[in-house]
Amino acid sequence: MATQTSFDDLLNTKQKKLAFFQNLLLVAMADNYLDQNESDFLVSIGERLNLTQEDTTPIAENLNVLSFIIPEEGLQKTLELQSLVMMVLQDGHINDQEYNLCLDYARRVGYSKDTLDEFIKDLSKAGAE
Repeated sequence: MATQTSFDDLLNTKQKKLAFFQNLLLVAMADNYLDQNESDFLVSIGERLNLTQEDTTPIAENLNVLSFIIPEEGLQKTLELQSLVMMVLQDGHINDQEYNLCLDYARRVGYSKDTLDEFIKDLSKAGAE
């Protein structure tokens, strides 16, 4: 996982932080259920980004009409895809809806299915250690 410094450097505006959080929430809710691990992960990311409930509530309330916000920077795309994969791994398995959303994001940022599968394999191992 990227260091705190690069995380803060990449997500250096409120707009980037909110977009990142929105992307995570979209994937978290892909199966229409937010389990405790997913919720905890979202809360920890929100805190790390210094986002308040006031910042994130409008995203949660309008989730059904929101879609992915694609970052412009290459490193941010990689960080976000890794984070999205970590998000869907929180409950221990990836269902088809979650996988397809991650694949959609990966393709939009220029990554292949193979790259996504590699991230999933690597991050699954890291989570199991």
